[in-house]
Amino acid sequence: MTAPLPIREFEVAAQSTRTFGRVLCSARQHHWIADGPAYNNCPGEELTPPELFLSGLASCGVELVTVIAKEQGKSVGAVHLRVQGVVDRNRQTRSDVTVFNSVRLRFSIAGTDGATAAELVNGFKRR
Repeated sequence: MTAPLPIREFEVAAQSTRTFGRVLCSARQHHWIADGPAYNNCPGEELTPPELFLSGLASCGVELVTVIAKEQGKSVGAVHLRVQGVVDRNRQTRSDVTVFNSVRLRFSIAGTDGATAAELVNGFKRR
């Protein structure tokens, strides 16, 4: 019988600052600034919430591909992931929230063949 997997909990926090549209974020002992986009009359100088959201996906993809490769005893070189998201507010699938209309992931995995790279990306998708 397989033991149940542990529950994983994560927590981040965010708070407004004295600068309109600028947000102080934190997770554990790490802190960073996020800015609302300039089209919302916010500073737009730091990463914006959509960029931070997509960077979470990108970092998860790179980390998991390397973890899966190690678990399977496969050798890979550098792993790169480019994530592109599109929000078209004129073509939303829901009226109650704004969603990404499309998100495209482009992996580049060095040091292995195409079949192994595809297998690792599929492993990421399953997780």
